[in-house]
Amino acid sequence: MSVELGSVNPHMPNIQRGSLTGVHLAIIMVATAMIAADRYYCQPLLAEMSRTLHLTPSVTGLVPTLTQAGVAFGLLLVVPLGDTMELRRLILFLLFALGCALAITAVATNAAMLFTGSLMIGLFASVSQLLVGLAATLAEPSRRGQVVGTVTAGLLIGVLSARTVAGLVGGAFGWRVMYLTAAAGMAGLTIIMALVLPPSRPSLAIAYPRLVRSLIALIREQRELREASLLGALAFAAMNAFWTTLVFFIAGPPYHYGATAAGVLGLAGIAGALGAPIIGRISDRRGPRLADLIALTLGLIAFALLLVAGRHLAGLIGGILLLDLATQANLVSNQTRIYSLLPDAANRLNTIYMSSYFAGGAAGAAIGSLAWQHFGWTGLCALGLALFATALVVLAHSNTSTVIQSALTRGT
Repeated sequence: MSVELGSVNPHMPNIQRGSLTGVHLAIIMVATAMIAADRYYCQPLLAEMSRTLHLTPSVTGLVPTLTQAGVAFGLLLVVPLGDTMELRRLILFLLFALGCALAITAVATNAAMLFTGSLMIGLFASVSQLLVGLAATLAEPSRRGQVVGTVTAGLLIGVLSARTVAGLVGGAFGWRVMYLTAAAGMAGLTIIMALVLPPSRPSLAIAYPRLVRSLIALIREQRELREASLLGALAFAAMNAFWTTLVFFIAGPPYHYGATAAGVLGLAGIAGALGAPIIGRISDRRGPRLADLIALTLGLIAFALLLVAGRHLAGLIGGILLLDLATQANLVSNQTRIYSLLPDAANRLNTIYMSSYFAGGAAGAAIGSLAWQHFGWTGLCALGLALFATALVVLAHSNTSTVIQSALTRGT
């Protein structure tokens, strides 16, 4: 193994392990939910943004694209700093910066301001991954898995509830009020975190250039990591393509719904995601590859249902439920795979995986907008089918290669 994992610096005291209280856990869980939600408020509000700023749907579709691209850059360039900087100070700075980015978006008067704010929201929202790592570090070793699962659940709730909250608030008061409310929430969260977060010091003495180079080495040497990252990117691209264009689909016949309805439809996604722990148990007992096969197959079925019955409300809701279940199950199974590779490099493995994940989301939002503009609902569903089918081919090829390699190893 040639990956540089860094060395422990005995002169830099670390945060006290096992000091996580119930209050700490609750605050961190709520914080990750709020931060994750900031990235997705735009989705049910795109039609209103288009109308207010006089932009075409394809141009407005760049808003979630830039947000997801910002998250990918943040995960790649900002999150690794948690290994080398004082964590409390870094988290507070990123929370304050995220509030400023939301405020810039709220007062945007043209596409340039809107795009700048959207990119910054994604970049600084990567702080949620630092909070997950902080909770894991503060937790007692015997409770670490439970704590990480709880915080991740908060992140998932934030992602899925964001569409509902934005749809309701945006539909009643306008999209600018939604972003101003989110900015105020980040200001309050910064103050609370300043009061409750303990000071910390990084335990690894490794320069930032070496830290970044170690990411490249991990990508080169870990085939499982590359495969999981590709599968996650394809699944999240399909999901983001759908949610970016849904508001335009339901605005026309046969629905004629607005932003509020788009937000309410997000409730179906929450219900679907509640089934993700079942996939997690399958991953533990039967292996993450089988769990991923189930997840990707569900995604394929979801887009087939949306294509055939998406113009009927029951079919639309059923497709949303299956799609969000598939996407979250894919995330659970892939992270199960990567965390088992190198425990000492878990944060950097997660950085690589989540960077690929959100890069896929950014690409999905852009391609989905184009598919909708040129080919409508049929084109959007065909794109989703193609993305999940590609992921299944990649997984099948990998499984076949693994079987052959095992057979050759036994033969020798």
